[in-house]
Amino acid sequence: MAKQSIESGVICIVEDDQALGRLLLEEVRDVGFKAYRVATAEKAAQAMELDWPDLIVCDLKLPGTDGLTFLRRVRDRFPDSSPGFLIITAFGTISTAVEALKAGADDFLTKPLDLEHFMLCVKRILEKRQLRQMVAQMREFLSAESFQGIYGQSMAMRQLFGQIRQVAKAQGPVLILGESGSGKELVARAIHQESARAKGPFLPVNCAGIPEQLLESEFFGHAEGSFTGARKSRQGMFAEAEGGTLLLDEISEMPLSLQAKLLRILQDGKLRRVGENREYQVDVRVLAATHRDLDEEVRLGNFREDLFFRLETFSLEVPPLRERGEDVELLAARFLQEFALALNKQVKGFSADALELIAQYPFPGNIRELRNAVERAVTFTTDQWVRAKHLPPRMRNHQTVTKTVTGETLTNGLGWLGQSEPFLSLAEMERCYISHVLEKVGGNKRKAAIILGIGRRTLYRKLEEDLEVE
Repeated sequence: MAKQSIESGVICIVEDDQALGRLLLEEVRDVGFKAYRVATAEKAAQAMELDWPDLIVCDLKLPGTDGLTFLRRVRDRFPDSSPGFLIITAFGTISTAVEALKAGADDFLTKPLDLEHFMLCVKRILEKRQLRQMVAQMREFLSAESFQGIYGQSMAMRQLFGQIRQVAKAQGPVLILGESGSGKELVARAIHQESARAKGPFLPVNCAGIPEQLLESEFFGHAEGSFTGARKSRQGMFAEAEGGTLLLDEISEMPLSLQAKLLRILQDGKLRRVGENREYQVDVRVLAATHRDLDEEVRLGNFREDLFFRLETFSLEVPPLRERGEDVELLAARFLQEFALALNKQVKGFSADALELIAQYPFPGNIRELRNAVERAVTFTTDQWVRAKHLPPRMRNHQTVTKTVTGETLTNGLGWLGQSEPFLSLAEMERCYISHVLEKVGGNKRKAAIILGIGRRTLYRKLEEDLEVE
């Protein structure tokens, strides 16, 4: 989950002194924090159910439950998601401070407070808590298991992994579709590794990377002296891939004349070398990949319809990175580990602003673009964290989805709500807008929380409340 900036954190101030409570509230709000104040620990517990804080600033002496007891209860009840905790008191002693720190307080300040020191302490606690969360997140990502070298936990990828397992059991050709940089070759390798041919060779070849006049010879081989420059015979790629798998990447770039010969091999498993009359039987499974729309290529006359029908017996589509939700952070963490090791840098992870950029950016270049961006960032960082300034300018300049609803939209009958009646209660408007944002981001709660400007825990609570209402 991408973390928000420290200044967007939520602070709960528990202080029964009304004047001091208001002063602290104004101080933290003035620098951009969202904050609320209550007078007792009991009221703080109720408020936390509605708006989970990132930090609790709590007086030691309170009416009812004292600050130290409240601290212990928070730490016991929420061991994995406890907010930061700052104890303040007018009765500070060394023994009390030690007791508070042992109970789990992040710091202990005595009254009268130095407001400048207080704000430094608040920011330090929030930053420390945020870094702990990011380290834990990085460890979680790095411990994630891969499927044949492909990392992904999103529903789209889990479905793809299931499809790979199924087509790997068959013997026919497979057509792998997907945008450039989405990982089509990794999918082809996974099919090979999951198949009975796993011990045989896997040979990828880019059809767009071989000169047209050499394609037939490269694929099918040639006899010695069959053409000028053919000083010795050549087996060809089909023969090299015998017993294994041949990936024809960018199959749409293959000339029509060669497409006809490829179709013959797919139909009866026989090929003829250039300059020879006899045919050879080959045992090769063919996988084909392209980022183009082959239906359109057939319509334009650039691709044989019969070959297309033969290839699409088994067809897989690799989802673009923008549709893979939490996989973006998982892959970013993997790439960071890879490049930190390669560059011999002690980089722990991404800062909050960097994670937010990565979460919001659509990555038109898919995994390849993400990998290049992380390589650049790790190269330029000079400390233990990759920050937003280290990411490519196109990512920093990307316009995020607006968080506000324009007056024009509201005047047009709240069209984004799908409502004809503009007079709704605030609670109804909130529920409708949350649903609207979730729909626009494909149900991705992480992105929805960022757009809404709330924590994911708060979003989950609001969604649960909606279910209860229904």
